[in-house]
Amino acid sequence: MNRTPLFRSSCLAATALSLSLLAGCDPEPPPNNPNNGTGPLYAITTQILGQEPTSYIVLTDKVDQTATLSLDNALSLPGRALGVGIAKTGSIYVGLDDGSTITRYTLTDNGTLQQNGQVDFLNQGVSSIGEYQGNFQFISPTKAYYFDGTSSQAIVWNPTDMSVIKAIKLEGLTFEGESLVFSPSPSRRENQVIMPVGWRTRTGTVIKRAGVVAIDTRTDTATVVKDERCGYVHSSVFGADGQVYLATEAYGSAAHRLGPDTNPEPCLLKFNPDTLQFDTSFYKPLNSLAGGAVTGALLPGPQGTTYVRVLNESLAPESSLSSARLLASGAGWEWWTVDTTTWTATRQDGFPATTGSTFLYEADNQILYSEFASGSTATTLHLLGDKGKPTVTTQGLAFSFLQLR
Repeated sequence: MNRTPLFRSSCLAATALSLSLLAGCDPEPPPNNPNNGTGPLYAITTQILGQEPTSYIVLTDKVDQTATLSLDNALSLPGRALGVGIAKTGSIYVGLDDGSTITRYTLTDNGTLQQNGQVDFLNQGVSSIGEYQGNFQFISPTKAYYFDGTSSQAIVWNPTDMSVIKAIKLEGLTFEGESLVFSPSPSRRENQVIMPVGWRTRTGTVIKRAGVVAIDTRTDTATVVKDERCGYVHSSVFGADGQVYLATEAYGSAAHRLGPDTNPEPCLLKFNPDTLQFDTSFYKPLNSLAGGAVTGALLPGPQGTTYVRVLNESLAPESSLSSARLLASGAGWEWWTVDTTTWTATRQDGFPATTGSTFLYEADNQILYSEFASGSTATTLHLLGDKGKPTVTTQGLAFSFLQLR
């Protein structure tokens, strides 16, 4: 079975990024890539929150060593941005939360980013590009999907000629008074995208409903399947048996910890990617994997490993117990490996406890995960295959990462 893994701008016309973001004409300094274009280069898109949020695309050749990245040479964009694309192709596609366009930037010979085309999803009813990097799924150089929760659609578009191909309406996902959230880490195999779906009320209560959107990438056929046994089943991995296992994400587990009478029990479900059905005979309380401790998320690791996040309440700040969002995004979540035969988890010694909001990124043959500092002031990337060794840190919230070359 073939599974797909997971600058300051110059105002000179010849090299401009055409953003009209900066008032001066200062010379454009080089990015943090002293290997002069011959080695790996990575783009981290980070969001600085505030009354007027600003995003930065930081280029760096550092991904396996400790370093604090400066924003001085970063490409600045107004609003909250995501930077996505196909690894090692030299292009990054950027969407902003206050518009419907995707802008392509291409790496130049001198190591800077230059605007190189746009595609607009406005006619498909999209007004904001947001949520997670996983909302974008690149199938080939000429085909990608954007999963839009607001309009319950998967927009099919061409990243090469920057055009819209079609919009796939995802029927049965919209419910009055509820927010729909797609998974930050869908599962992929040849010719198929399996996107988990979660729902919560406007006030944050988790809905007792699990969902999957399965798309056949050969025909662009989408199948929506729902299950009513538990909620916020927002993360997934392939098991050794070829089945997709889905688990409640940390937010859903935190909500149940704080409000067990109003939020459903976190659970583990099984989905057949061939028949496109949930296995109604398989159900496990997710907390049972770790002996009853609060457990959230199911994550693929290197060399076929599988992880869950388990809350050590003695490490969690007391203030985080005031809301599910604070508890899920606060410190105290440890890494445990999962035996997918017995469905038991074992705590990993040496891993630092971090926030429960986990995003996975690929860099060559390594898997990185994110840790958000208190107050959303910084993001540190860690090496999952090296006991969570911390590496680069950037200001703000980094929700997207791409290896450009």
